[in-house]
Amino acid sequence: MSRPYKIVVVSDTHIPMRSKQLPSRLLEDLKEAQLILHAGDWSSWNVYEQLSRYAPVEGVAGNTDPEEVISKLGYQKIVEVLGHRIGIVHGHGKGGTTPGRALKAFEGSNVDMIVFGHSHIPYMESVRGTLLFNPGSPTDKRRQPQYSHGIIRVAEGRLDAGHVFYDRT
Repeated sequence: MSRPYKIVVVSDTHIPMRSKQLPSRLLEDLKEAQLILHAGDWSSWNVYEQLSRYAPVEGVAGNTDPEEVISKLGYQKIVEVLGHRIGIVHGHGKGGTTPGRALKAFEGSNVDMIVFGHSHIPYMESVRGTLLFNPGSPTDKRRQPQYSHGIIRVAEGRLDAGHVFYDRT
C-alpha cells in the first residue's frame, strides 16, 4: 500500500491582525504536506509566500482580503488531486448558512469535496455525496474551544478528511 497523499487545509489565518505568525502545530503538519489549500481571509499575501515554502498552495480570497490577494486568486476554484475534484470557496455572502453558501457556489459542478472557511467553525458533513469541510482557524478560534486546521489524505481512490485541534498558536 502506498503512502497517502497529504493535503493540509487552512482558512481564516488573518495574519498579521489575529496573529503575527502561523502556529507551531500547523507548521509541523506543513513539513509533510504535498499540497496546501487555503479557503480565504489570508489578510496578507505574505501568508501565501510563507506557505509556499512547504508545498504548492491553492487558495481563494475571502471577504477581508486585500485587492492583491483577490486579483491573484479570485473567490472560487476547483483543483484536481489524483482524480478527485475539490472546490474551494470562502463561504461569505448573504442568506443561508456558510455551509449552504459553499454548497451553492458549486451547484452544477462535479466536485467530490468543498473546502470553505469564513465561520471559523470546524465542520465536516457529507451532503448528497459531496463532503463539505471547514478547517476552522489556526489563529482566530473566536468562540471555539480550540484552534484548528484540516488534513486530507488521498489514498486508494478515497478522500479522508479530519481536523487537528490545539490550544496555543
